[in-house]
Amino acid sequence: MTDLLTRYADILAAVDRVDAVAYAGTRNYIDGAVSYLSPYISRGVLSLPYVRERVLSRYSREQAYTFIFELAWREYFQRQWYQLGDRIWSDIKGPQQGFCHYSIPDALLTATTGITAIDAAIEQLHTTGYMHNHLRMYVASLACNIGRAHWAAPSRWMYYHLADHDLASNTLSWQWVAGTFSSKKYYCDQSNINKFCHTDQRDSFLDVPYEQLAHLPMPQVLSKHSLPQLQTRLPDTPALQLLYNKPLLIYNACTLDPLWRREMDANRVLLLEPEHYRKYPVSPRVLSFILELAENIPGIQLFCGGVDDLMRTASFPHIFAKKHPSSLHYPATLDEPEWLFPQVVHAPGSFMSFWKKCEKYL
Repeated sequence: MTDLLTRYADILAAVDRVDAVAYAGTRNYIDGAVSYLSPYISRGVLSLPYVRERVLSRYSREQAYTFIFELAWREYFQRQWYQLGDRIWSDIKGPQQGFCHYSIPDALLTATTGITAIDAAIEQLHTTGYMHNHLRMYVASLACNIGRAHWAAPSRWMYYHLADHDLASNTLSWQWVAGTFSSKKYYCDQSNINKFCHTDQRDSFLDVPYEQLAHLPMPQVLSKHSLPQLQTRLPDTPALQLLYNKPLLIYNACTLDPLWRREMDANRVLLLEPEHYRKYPVSPRVLSFILELAENIPGIQLFCGGVDDLMRTASFPHIFAKKHPSSLHYPATLDEPEWLFPQVVHAPGSFMSFWKKCEKYL
């Protein structure tokens, strides 16, 4: 993986380096031509329509089809979050079958599962904040369907470390693997891992015929489990320097768009709410990444506190924020998000049903 970018100009340049054709043929391989744009999309620095249009300026719709198809997954998850609200934190389509505990196999926490590619991916996650999407599915399958963990705790652990974390994408992807947001559980065997990770491992507990995976006894290496204490320490911040005769623009970690209302003469505040980070903690590395991205917004100030505490400072002629599931409680005028397919307001239960509606507007 390339290092995380934080300068806006570098991020825009990365969009124009996307190879949509190579992406279509190799995205599932650990060394495939993936875009590495998800950290900036999830933070709101890049919008899905912007990415699509830049890619379509260099590729035909046929060449870019797979890339846009994958962008639509993120939009689908966001639509689901809007529709389901807090229900995304519970089993959606039915209870998870066969789980034994609500914690995390210790072997995942310490990258000692014995599956070479998975252990390497966990080490990479801990040190860089990145994990290839295919490996995320492998890890989730190992945790939930082989290690018999309920999806909630391990998904929270992965979210904590991911630089591109997105509550909807992460939570619903884990539920998809665990079978609570899909018609069946997702399993991976050693041959599939070897193929896409270029390993040649043999005789692991996953080196069995695929049809036997659902009936495997829990491997000894996954039998010990625990619940790590994940916490975020928000920085101490100086008093805000605000001009109360000007509008207030409120940003959060998901709405860091440098172009949003950029011509407006206004106060700009990045709001990090302690209650949010108590529920959904992030690592120091991720927090630092968020703060560095915010520096692309001229004049922005940091406020660590509740939105009500921010409002108590004074009254403003206008208060604006970008609409996002994380900002719906703000006492502000919420600007509509930029959707990839604004014509498809309702996301049906399955992604493919959603995609069939979207495909008409390609």
